[in-house]
Amino acid sequence: MQLKEIGTIHSPYTCQKNTPKQGRESNEILEIEIYPEYQDGCLGLEKGQKIVVIYWGDRADRTILQNKKRGVRPITGIFNSRSPHRSNPLAINQCTIIELNDNLIKVTGLDAFDRSPLLDIKSTLKN
Repeated sequence: MQLKEIGTIHSPYTCQKNTPKQGRESNEILEIEIYPEYQDGCLGLEKGQKIVVIYWGDRADRTILQNKKRGVRPITGIFNSRSPHRSNPLAINQCTIIELNDNLIKVTGLDAFDRSPLLDIKSTLKN
């Protein structure tokens, strides 16, 4: 299996303590930079559109298999949680496009750390 990084995410979030637990909990505007060789894939994206952003949690602890769910005391397996620490740290957020400018997409609803590798963007149904 091979994944290709198609861009990078620029974010004010640099560590877990200042990052929202889920992207939908913040109105912060983050910028997605699409690498030039993938820019043609942005054709048709529009301001106000909902997209799914898939990125790699490159700073996740990939050895953790159990943790405490937010607001719940008992320990549970990571597959029963939204923990960013996973065996394969794929992260997914539904975002709203705020602005498009060439290979830069500004969005809300994203909780990625600064310089997180972008793996894919998928359109949701039209608004």
